[in-house]
Amino acid sequence: MTMSYREDYPLKDPNPLLGEGWRLGGTVNGWLSADKFASTYDLVEQMYYLYVQVVKAKDLQPNPITMSCDPYVEVNLGNYRGTTRHLDRKTNPEWQQVFAFSKERIQSSTLEVFVKDKQMVGRDDYVGRVVFDLNEVPTRVPPDSPLAPQWYRLEDRRGEGKVRGEIMLAVWIGTQADEAFPEAWHSDAASVHGEGVTNIRSKVYVSPKLWYLRVNVIEAQDVQPNVRGRMLEAFVKVQVGNQVLKTKICSPATLNPLWNEDLIFVVAEPFEEQLVLTVEDRESPRKDAVLGKASLPLTLFEKRLDHRPLVQSRWFDMEKFGFGVLEGETRRELRFASRIHLRVCLEGAYHVMDESTMYISDQRPTARQLWKPPIGILEIGILGAKGLLPMKLKDGREATDAYCVAKYGQKWVRTRTLVGTFSPNWNEQYTWEVFDPCTVITIGVFDNCHLGIGERHAKDTRIGKVRIRLSTLETDRVYTHSYPLIVLQPSGVKKMGELQLAVRFTCVSWANMVYLYGQPLLPKMHYLHPFTVNQVDSLRYQAMSTMAARLGRAEPPLRKEVVEYMLDVESHMWSMRRSKANFFRVMSLLSGTIGMFKWFGDVRHWKNPITTVLVHVLLLILIGYPELILPTVFLYMSVIGLWNYRFRPRHPPHMDTKLSWAEAVHPDELEEEFDTFPTSKPQDMVQMRYDRLRSVAGRIQTVVGDMATQGERLQSLLSWRDPRATFLFILFSLCAAVVLYVAPFRVVALAAGLYTLRHPRFRSKQPSVPSNFFRRLPSRIDSML
Repeated sequence: MTMSYREDYPLKDPNPLLGEGWRLGGTVNGWLSADKFASTYDLVEQMYYLYVQVVKAKDLQPNPITMSCDPYVEVNLGNYRGTTRHLDRKTNPEWQQVFAFSKERIQSSTLEVFVKDKQMVGRDDYVGRVVFDLNEVPTRVPPDSPLAPQWYRLEDRRGEGKVRGEIMLAVWIGTQADEAFPEAWHSDAASVHGEGVTNIRSKVYVSPKLWYLRVNVIEAQDVQPNVRGRMLEAFVKVQVGNQVLKTKICSPATLNPLWNEDLIFVVAEPFEEQLVLTVEDRESPRKDAVLGKASLPLTLFEKRLDHRPLVQSRWFDMEKFGFGVLEGETRRELRFASRIHLRVCLEGAYHVMDESTMYISDQRPTARQLWKPPIGILEIGILGAKGLLPMKLKDGREATDAYCVAKYGQKWVRTRTLVGTFSPNWNEQYTWEVFDPCTVITIGVFDNCHLGIGERHAKDTRIGKVRIRLSTLETDRVYTHSYPLIVLQPSGVKKMGELQLAVRFTCVSWANMVYLYGQPLLPKMHYLHPFTVNQVDSLRYQAMSTMAARLGRAEPPLRKEVVEYMLDVESHMWSMRRSKANFFRVMSLLSGTIGMFKWFGDVRHWKNPITTVLVHVLLLILIGYPELILPTVFLYMSVIGLWNYRFRPRHPPHMDTKLSWAEAVHPDELEEEFDTFPTSKPQDMVQMRYDRLRSVAGRIQTVVGDMATQGERLQSLLSWRDPRATFLFILFSLCAAVVLYVAPFRVVALAAGLYTLRHPRFRSKQPSVPSNFFRRLPSRIDSML
């Protein structure tokens, strides 16, 4: 799809007023009076809230008619009203609930706290109230200790006298750094009720601890087929949760089959699934008969922390439901049919890949004993978003209820949902330990679709995401940028808004960080006992599924569509657009080499005589002093690096629509990229796409064939496939050996250099003799069908 205009995609610097520059001294509209610095949230803008903690009440007046009291508390501040849950038949209720009112939206100077009695019919009864003057409310900023709640005597409706009952409250002015902030009821989300209140809260999640389970199926004994005298085609099916793997069919057929195959699964702590093994017989292509079964708890197996085979193999009895004949009648019986020999262990020295290797955020092994100390601290301030597009219709109006999710290592964070705004200001700060600088943090923005009743099966809509590679950041520097949220839709590339972030990477050990640059990316088990490519892809998918299932059970849940988008589940799917982008990335890399060959060709053809003369001088110097060749090369690279320091990037890289080939993509290619797998399109469209793919693959096939041809011609120099060509090459090699032995190397190098740089007047426009000789060599293309 060709875009008619250029979107506003570059990074911007919003210049936010971060917390480290705010002094909490003096007075801000009567809110602050403490003389101290805010040091907790120094990467975000300070946001002030009035906190009301409703703890409990005692000695409440019961209703004179029902002789009971169903109390609840109503907190009023101007036009905002928050209520606790009501408690049935309690004169000494306890609520333990916190209300937070944003300073920006407060238009009143008094706070009223009412205690009311819930009535089934009619208006709720008034029990009492407490009134606070906001100018008298104290200020509290962590790390100060929490403010102690106090008992307040309830007043009557007019405030002229006391009534029976007391309520325990704590009222203070604080910021988003307060411990009560995440679980508090917020005035800007007063329209959210029921389960939606839980779904809008900020939360920190920890990824489940994932292990690779290695099941080495060695052999089985006394495996009897269901049909006596039948040749056994035995194999083992192993299942853990929804993961199913099978061994090969044992050959030759025997009652004691031997497989000795490794099957790898992904499991998560706590271990809830069981290892279920069945020995089966392939009776027909569509029918497998179960000959034996065993169910083993995962807690039964050892944990291996290195490559040494210390895990002992064990025999396990297998139960079988078979058919037996007794006195002419067939009956079903339960008996021990066979036993199976296994070596099973939980691999703790691997890193379980749960995300794309290109955007990996954690490389540590599973076993905590093998972790190295952290080398730094990553701090992210999620400031806010600007210009978000409407994502849905709510009550007939366009709306967006946005929240952020950040994932780095095993820690996921979720900001609170800001309801009904296209420019949310979260101003939440989070910290991660960094164990390797060559990792990536991912921050995604989503629209919350679970704020009301009846939205259980809705899916949160993706708005966009940002990736930041830590190795591109300077240490101890605060980056404050507004990142464009760019998504690819079936209609084309689209900017959904901007995400404002403050990022700081602090190094605690320069020596350890420099040392890491010489170490392998993954734990050593990945290199001592590597998995196949197919195993890596399959295990990554299983790890992603396990991760999504476990995080979806949290409260509030981190839903499957969110986890999959953050982990780039669909990154391995076929895309014509992505294939073009990768092709042009390769061509961009080769452009430097191609440019160098073009420059050398110009030198050889004396396009610029001064340059050619200087190259001759350099050739003479290097031949006269060959010991200067390598120092010259490395000095040249050092000078280039120092020269490029002036042009170094000033900000982290972000999503590039041109590099991604998203601006000039054809609409049909986009539609194909968003198609389901397997496809859901009609047959004629699938046939058209198949023919197009065949055309592209044909060109790739031709290029690969040409590369193979050149390599086979090189092999045929000494293979005597063309006896005359091989004889000529051997004769040339013998002559070259004699000449190079007799003549000094410097003379040969000088002669070769001068011959290569000779003037075009002494050149022929015909191809050179070595080129003609090489192109005449045979290849194996003649034997291709």
